[in-house]
Amino acid sequence: MTSLSLEQSDGLVSNTSNISVDFVRDWRQAASRLNAGHCTAFQRDDWLGPWYQSFQDVAPLIAVISDAASGKDIAMVPMISHVRRGIRIVEFADLGVSDNNAPILAPDAALDTAVTNAINRALIDALRAAPERFDLLRMRKMPAEVGGKPNPLVLRGRIGSSSLNGNLVLMGDDYADYQASIKRMQMPRCWRVFSRHQGARFEIARDVARAHELMDVMDVQQQVRMRKLGTRFVLNDETHARFYREVVRRGVAEGYAVVSALVCDEGVVGTSFGVRQGTTYYLLRISHGGAAWSSCSPGLLVAERTMAALHAEGVRRFDLGIGNLDYKRRFGAERVPLTDVSVALTWRGAPFAWRDHAAQGLRRYPAAAALAARAMGKGPR
Repeated sequence: MTSLSLEQSDGLVSNTSNISVDFVRDWRQAASRLNAGHCTAFQRDDWLGPWYQSFQDVAPLIAVISDAASGKDIAMVPMISHVRRGIRIVEFADLGVSDNNAPILAPDAALDTAVTNAINRALIDALRAAPERFDLLRMRKMPAEVGGKPNPLVLRGRIGSSSLNGNLVLMGDDYADYQASIKRMQMPRCWRVFSRHQGARFEIARDVARAHELMDVMDVQQQVRMRKLGTRFVLNDETHARFYREVVRRGVAEGYAVVSALVCDEGVVGTSFGVRQGTTYYLLRISHGGAAWSSCSPGLLVAERTMAALHAEGVRRFDLGIGNLDYKRRFGAERVPLTDVSVALTWRGAPFAWRDHAAQGLRRYPAAAALAARAMGKGPR
C-alpha cells in the first residue's frame, strides 16, 4: 500500500488528501468495491467481468484508491499489466474493445484540485513501488468527466490528446425533429425500400438465444466485408467472440447490451450491437448483408432504427463510437475529445513515454501529423 499526505498552502493537512492505493489481482474480488459508483458504460461489471474472464493473456491489476485515514474508497482503476518488446506496461483493461476508459468514482468523492493531485501522485508512486517493477503507464481514451464528476486521471494530460474521439448525437424529446435534421440521409426512403421485402421488420433481441444468433450473423457479415477491404478482422476469434457473447448473456435482459437487426424472409439484412447506460447509448458494431442490399443502406438503416427505438425508451445521448467515418457527421454527431496520458515509471519506459508525448503534441497540428504519418508509411488513424 502507498500512502501520500498532502499539505495544503494554508498549512493545514486535508483529511481527504491522505491517499492509499491497494492493488487487487482478481476482478471478482474487486467488483464489489464501488459497485454503485460513477462510471461509464465500459467500467460496469457487465463489461469488465466478461473482459477479465475472456482476455487471459494479460495480468489483472485493479488499483483501489482510498482515504488512508478513514479507509473509505475514493476510486478504482481497472487495469492490466503485460510485457511488450521487453517493456512492462500498465494500461486500462481494454485492448481495443472499449470506446473509452476511466476510473470508477465513489458517489460522494470530493475531487478538488488537492485530492486530484494526490490521487495521481499516489497511483504513480504505488506502481513504481510494485514488485513487478513496471516500466510504463499508459492511460488512453479517457473522457474528461465520469458520471458528471471530473475524471482525476486526465490531470496529467491534455484534453483532446488522444488520436481517437467519441461522436455524440444529442437529441431532444421529439424524434421527428431529429429525423428532419438528417433528412438528406433519406432514412424514411430506405425503410420503404426495405419494407417491400416479404416479412421485413426491425427487431431488438429480447432474449439471449436470439441475441447470440444475431451476433453469429454479425461476425460472418463483418468478416466478409473486412476481407473485401483487405483489413484484418479479429472480433470473431475465440477470445473476442467469447467476450461479446458473455456481455450479451449478462446484459440483454436488463437492456444494457442492445443487439438489433433488420430481418426479412430472405434472412438477416443488417445488425448492430451497442451498450446502454441510463440515457446514453454507445454504438459499437454494425454489419450488413453486402452490395445486394445497398438500395436500402442497411448499415445506416439498422443504426437509425435502433436510435429511434431507444429514443422511445428515453435515450437522448447516442455515441456513434470512436473513429471519424463520414456517416457519423451525416447523423449529426459532434466530436467528443478524449485524453491520453503516458508516464515513465522507470528509465526503461522513458523513451516510450517521450514518443507518446511527441505524438500527442503533434496532434495539435493535424496537417503536420498527417505528413509525419505518411513519412512513416502509416495511414490515418
